[in-house]
Amino acid sequence: MDKDRPVYIISVAAELVDMHPQTLRLYERKGLIEPKRSGGKTRLYSERDVEKLREIRRLTQELGVNLAGVEEIMRLREELWALEQRFRTEAERLQKELGEKLQALRMPPALPAPSEGKPKRHVPDKERPVYVISVAAELVDMHPQTLRLYERKGLIEPKRSGGKTRLYSERDVEKLREIRRLTQELGVNLAGVEEIIRLRDELDSQQVHLEAEVARLRLALLRELGSGEGEKEKTPTAG
Repeated sequence: MDKDRPVYIISVAAELVDMHPQTLRLYERKGLIEPKRSGGKTRLYSERDVEKLREIRRLTQELGVNLAGVEEIMRLREELWALEQRFRTEAERLQKELGEKLQALRMPPALPAPSEGKPKRHVPDKERPVYVISVAAELVDMHPQTLRLYERKGLIEPKRSGGKTRLYSERDVEKLREIRRLTQELGVNLAGVEEIIRLRDELDSQQVHLEAEVARLRLALLRELGSGEGEKEKTPTAG
């Protein structure tokens, strides 16, 4: 079954996800879900819409995430999906250009989990640990104990000096500012913040992987094209 095909009217979709139809209308007004419309303007929901509604229910009911947090999470998931599609499209285009010369070069797999396949790279300035906890706390207008709490929750991972002193990077500071925005301005609870931070980290990791894979394919294409030109030069001409 095509997951994007709109087939369920609102009463059926609501029953499938154990919600009231008015709740689905609310989520539509908030932009969390976008059902299609029939010729008679009846809302029609797809299987993908139903999956999204189940995820919204999990976030709101099991994790207690507010709608502002849910909106942020769903937006990041859409970005991840779009990134996957861009990766596939570009990889397929390059494979097509390579043609039969690169039959041995297999189609790269789907983007891996954030813990897998991270290319080795030098540490950018933003990732260099330089701030002790008191300075980092002052930069983000938080109490040092709040930073320790976020570390225990796995939201932030400062490095340690030889003497076990916590050291925060500029990227850590940016992440702490974003956590403050989510909690103080949007009212997102820590469970929602954890989900958002995880998705952002995954998005960054996938972007790095995408760029590395596309660069690998482009390099292979250039090498094969160069090899082809060399073969032409070696071919003797008639006469």
